[in-house]
Amino acid sequence: MRVLSISHQRDAGPGVFADAVAAAGAALDPWLVAETPEPPGDPTGYDAVMTFGGAMHPDQDDRHAWLAQERALLRELLERRVPVVGVCLGSQILATAAGGQAHRASRPEIGWFEVEVTEEGAEDPLLAPLAPHFEAFEWHSYDVTPPPDAVVLARTPVSIQAYRLDSAPAWGIQFHAEVNAPDASKWIDEWDSDEDAVRIGVDPQALRTATEERIDAQNRLGRDLCGRFLEAARAYSGVT
Repeated sequence: MRVLSISHQRDAGPGVFADAVAAAGAALDPWLVAETPEPPGDPTGYDAVMTFGGAMHPDQDDRHAWLAQERALLRELLERRVPVVGVCLGSQILATAAGGQAHRASRPEIGWFEVEVTEEGAEDPLLAPLAPHFEAFEWHSYDVTPPPDAVVLARTPVSIQAYRLDSAPAWGIQFHAEVNAPDASKWIDEWDSDEDAVRIGVDPQALRTATEERIDAQNRLGRDLCGRFLEAARAYSGVT
């Protein structure tokens, strides 16, 4: 099984999802799309594709030309029914590629939040084990409106936290199930480079303490969730 990992910056890669890929005996090909225009292989030839977060926003095509390229690629992957999971920014790009929208949330969510799993989520192969609710690490200012064929799987009062596209084997999750301890620590170190974090008055020390207490449980959640995605992708593609 071959998996393509699309990253948008060096400290926002696959994190513990890479652990899950290795545990599944699959091969992971990393692609830092913001620095390397060409992928390591034909993206449509992979058994699964994962796309992750970044400090940029999904409507900043004028600043990041690769956003349009990735949106077009994800649209092609959906048409070819290649299994995809998008995380945070990746989820937002996936939603727009599928015909939905990404827009500023009513307020940023930065820190640890309770996420409610919907009735549909409780029957979803990725989200079901997390029902009825779970705690998750968040760092985003944008929300998504998925296309009409999407199924909302989880939410907070502020934003949709997970959805599934029934027209293709694809999922988007807003929370950072993938983030490992070093990357989370770096984000917190650089919190004041995020104008939204500054605006809402993030307390970096309180966030660091909460993260140190919770990150191990979050990492187990993330590895397990990614493992379920790989199982779904393997079943769909028929690879061994």
